[in-house]
Amino acid sequence: GGGGGDWTVIGSGKTNSDGRCPELLPVGFKLEKGIFKCTFETGQYFAATGQKGFYPEVPVIFEVVDPSEHYHIPLLLSPFGYSTYRGS
Repeated sequence: GGGGGDWTVIGSGKTNSDGRCPELLPVGFKLEKGIFKCTFETGQYFAATGQKGFYPEVPVIFEVVDPSEHYHIPLLLSPFGYSTYRGS
């Protein structure tokens, strides 16, 4: 968790052909209550697909209230806009 710019990296990964990142967190990682940031490196995606995008990265900051629940963070992306929400 973080806030105020003090973030600790707990995982990283690359999306698969379905746009998901199933191995984002290390094996055995236990999610705890707190505030987290997931940064989508969209500039790399746009470069790899031959597109010019406006947002080189999209940071999504969210709060985990109940660590036993499933957290899915979809990012809907176009070269000049994005939207995100808590998925199921």
